[in-house]
Amino acid sequence: MLRCPVQKQGHVLSMLLKGRIILMMVLGAVAGFAASAGGYLLKEGNRYADFSSSSLSEDQISLLAEVFESLRDEYVDELDGSVLIERAIGGMLEGLDSHSRFLSADDYEGIRISATGQYTGVGLDISLEDGQVKVVAPLDGTPAQRAGILSGDIVMSVNGVPVDIENAEATVNRMRGQSGTSVTLELKRKGLDEILRFALTRADIQVKTVRSERLGRGYGYIRVMGFSDSTGKELKEAFSVLDDGNELSGIVLDLRNNPGGVLDAAVDVADAFLEQGLIVRVGGRMKDASFEKHATPGDTFSGIDVAVLVNNGSASASEIVAAALRDHDRAYLVGEQTYGKGSVQTVIPLVNGEALKLTTSHYFTPSGDSINGTGIMPDFVVVAQDPKRQYRGLDSDIELSDDSQLQEALRIIGFNHTESINML
Repeated sequence: MLRCPVQKQGHVLSMLLKGRIILMMVLGAVAGFAASAGGYLLKEGNRYADFSSSSLSEDQISLLAEVFESLRDEYVDELDGSVLIERAIGGMLEGLDSHSRFLSADDYEGIRISATGQYTGVGLDISLEDGQVKVVAPLDGTPAQRAGILSGDIVMSVNGVPVDIENAEATVNRMRGQSGTSVTLELKRKGLDEILRFALTRADIQVKTVRSERLGRGYGYIRVMGFSDSTGKELKEAFSVLDDGNELSGIVLDLRNNPGGVLDAAVDVADAFLEQGLIVRVGGRMKDASFEKHATPGDTFSGIDVAVLVNNGSASASEIVAAALRDHDRAYLVGEQTYGKGSVQTVIPLVNGEALKLTTSHYFTPSGDSINGTGIMPDFVVVAQDPKRQYRGLDSDIELSDDSQLQEALRIIGFNHTESINML
């Protein structure tokens, strides 16, 4: 899933850098909520500003300098020094693991956006499908929704520049800009021959990570699309709406294709279903890379049957929630095996606005298991007949009855979709 934001500056960045923000994320999109692959900690300050005080010997430092100067001065083609430095850093990280890497300023900005869910843009939730940039849904109350952009529309160009599916990040970047500025999108809509043109004004947007829906007869559907600072609050608001005079009997918590996000938000979500107990244990070589998160008294969804939908796109923070609820016998897991992302990366800011994302910890489920590379096998395995036919809520172009995994989850908690329709 791709989102199209611009990070709000000033107080947001200040807030992020005051403390450590723990993010667990994988399979990230090029911009917006899921910014880059891997789960990570956002670390304050620059640990490596004084290179001369490091543990490298003078000979090692001299060797690095000598190689750098030789390449810059004698290679057949002229080389940019900054590019050489970036490649050298990339080479050091490449052999470590698949999640440690060098972050450009744009990548680092995306991580900051992931933590807050706040951006400036047009408010489109988009994805790459069949070689096209497809609108999953316009976000509520955003310029895209007010202009009439619909789920299923295909983005053809942004400000006159055709979409390049090989570089989707460039397309998303063109949707970004300052609040109040204009951007023009051209879209193709099913059933229409002409290209639709939308002139939009960018605005400040708060991404909603939780969608909910009453299904009738005391049952509800909640989809969590990612984990940001506001997710815990959004979940409680969703419960208040669903439980308003309805006395909820069952909930389906949909975590399919949720790549993760802020760890504390995942803990908040798990805590809403648990009265007590360990939610996750994180262990690393450094002292501050090892800790535990526990549920606090007060189960928001107390007495309510729960089924959690997962698939191969459910990763990191999503897996923490799924594992915690199953290990405490609080929910049944339905769907397909999860991704298996069990490591934590620390994001270390550098002096020039760039950063390192370095694997520093592994996390373990309440039962003590590491799911890294293996994932979580659901209690009820239901292979999607068509992975693209996945219900996304009221504005979904897929009917609830056409989603076989969701139908099985509802059956497990006692909801009969056909009976509910007949009662309407």
